[in-house]
Amino acid sequence: MAGGNGAAARLLLYFAGLLIVPLLVAGDDPYRFFTWTVTYGDIYPLGVKQQGILINNQFPGPQIEAVTNDNLIINVFNKLNEPFLLSWSGLQQRRNSFEDGVAGTTCPIPPGANFTYIMQAKDQIGTYYYFPSLAFHKAAGGFGGIRVLSRPQIPVPFPPPAADYTALIGDWYRANHTDLRYVLDSGKALGFPDGLLINGRGPNGYTFTVQPGKTYRFRITNVGLATSLNIRFQGHTMKLVEVEGSHTMQTTYSSLDVHLGQSYSVLLTADQPAFDYAIVVSTRFTTRILSTTAVLHYANSAGKAPGPLPGGPTIQIDWSLNQARSIRWNLTASGPRPNPQGSYHYGLVPVTRTIRLANSAPTINGKQRYAVNSVSYVSPDTPLKVADYYKIGGVFSVGTIADNPSYGGAYLQTSVMGASYRDYVEIVFENSEDVVQSWHIDGYAFWVVGMDGGKWSAASRQGYNLRDGVSRYTVQVWCSALF
Repeated sequence: MAGGNGAAARLLLYFAGLLIVPLLVAGDDPYRFFTWTVTYGDIYPLGVKQQGILINNQFPGPQIEAVTNDNLIINVFNKLNEPFLLSWSGLQQRRNSFEDGVAGTTCPIPPGANFTYIMQAKDQIGTYYYFPSLAFHKAAGGFGGIRVLSRPQIPVPFPPPAADYTALIGDWYRANHTDLRYVLDSGKALGFPDGLLINGRGPNGYTFTVQPGKTYRFRITNVGLATSLNIRFQGHTMKLVEVEGSHTMQTTYSSLDVHLGQSYSVLLTADQPAFDYAIVVSTRFTTRILSTTAVLHYANSAGKAPGPLPGGPTIQIDWSLNQARSIRWNLTASGPRPNPQGSYHYGLVPVTRTIRLANSAPTINGKQRYAVNSVSYVSPDTPLKVADYYKIGGVFSVGTIADNPSYGGAYLQTSVMGASYRDYVEIVFENSEDVVQSWHIDGYAFWVVGMDGGKWSAASRQGYNLRDGVSRYTVQVWCSALF
């Protein structure tokens, strides 16, 4: 990543106000209990033995199944030789940020110790995932899917599917996560990935079985490290129905871009002759194209489907931008819910603050770092939430990162931005690097109201979608060099 400039790509969104007070859990909502043990173990995702991070001896980790408003009690035992944390991407930590599972909010779990996460899927439905947030552990595994189903009395805007499948896709490196960490610490960037995985398997290593004439839900998440991906199903189309907790207008696609950290739900109908079809995943915006496949297996298959594998987009930014703009919120699905400011429509709430965030990828003290508004975050020994709660001085200072980029030299700092309770914030993301960036806001969701090239100004607001922009937790910002 690199600091923004006049040619910076921008993405504009609203972010619902920050709510940081203790969690209130309704006593009549169900509880789901999980006990997880995190260990190292041998895995062979690309045909070569590697040291992976397993949860209950599984790679990827166990699927979390929940229903709206369920309370999740997850006891995690760390059997690694270094501290470990899990973050719950997309679960909204309302009044519960200390369970978020990142270094600034939660104490790492020491080797040989355990920690119990207590969360609630309050007013949520949709497709999410969890991942390790420390020490490049994600490069070794430790991730898995989360699905939150609607309560039976809440209508869903499509018939129940015959089955609900999870497809975790991502780039993969054969190098150990500690070796990849060393690469960055030596001032170098990560190299090109060695391959792509679907549910932890290499080419044709995973099979989804379907019955002719039935419709299936596929929950697709990019759990990789560095690469945007495209997915398509040979001979079939996908109907998009949900994005990161928001039901969408049901648009049909032949292929779908899934950027780092993003999740989508699509419906696929097994309406083709009974063969085994390829599910193809390939890299986007890379000079060399990597691809992998899984199998869509008809239960009465006569063998491999004839014909070539479906091709996909490669470096076309406009194609990806137009697809992203076509994703709209379904305003009639599942009933309205007010946002934290008390309004039923985000476009009617006055913005109280504008924040512009420009990413960069400087080398500082000989190490490859990432920075926002020229500040590269340094995690203190004491988590920020602990320091704030117990009023421990000298850990951080509010206001150590500016609301606007200076485009100056990057430096190290425990950067903390202050906010007022129930602020309604407009955030502009700027990316002048030569790679696509994913921006994720932990524990909250936001409305994507615009995306474009060039430099943002107040006049850009004239093009905002203030009606049916989708609410999500991770968004892509394309590289300005390709605009």
